[in-house]
This record gives sequence, C-alpha cells and structure tokens, in this order.
Amino acid sequence: MQSSNSAVQPNDRFTDLASIGSGQQVKLIKVVAERSLKGRLLALGLIRGTEICIIINEGNGPLLIGLGMSRMTVSRGIAEKIIVE
Repeated sequence: MQSSNSAVQPNDRFTDLASIGSGQQVKLIKVVAERSLKGRLLALGLIRGTEICIIINEGNGPLLIGLGMSRMTVSRGIAEKIIVE
C-alpha cells in the first residue's frame, strides 16, 4: 500500500520549492505535510495551482516569495514540503 505522500513522485517536471532559484516562477502542485501546516499555508494563499515567484533563494535560510502583489518568507523546511512545477 502506498502512502499519500508518494502521490507526487520526484521527476524532471516536479520539484520542491526550496530547489528553485531566484527569479523563477512556478506553480504549486501539492503540499506534502500534516494537516495543520496545510491549513496555515492555505490561509496564506498557497493553494494548488497558485503561481509563485521566487524573489530570493540564496540556497540556505528562508526564501522570499511573491504571490501576486504579496510578499512573504517561507522557511527552508516548509519550502521543501511544497511541490511545484
């Protein structure tokens, strides 16, 4: 039996948000996390299909991302749970 976390397999098309370089734009596919974190991200506007612009990703520490006209920081640990294409 497969776990629900395996529904999105890593490949050339999908990756985690922490792996995306500054200046890139991606689309949110899935959040692989517990319900409480999914709820917090949903409240911030991070829902399936959302276009995310990576403003700053220096390879360590938090990422600065843009959602429309809004800007927010996301910890690297959380960014690793956000699957994008």
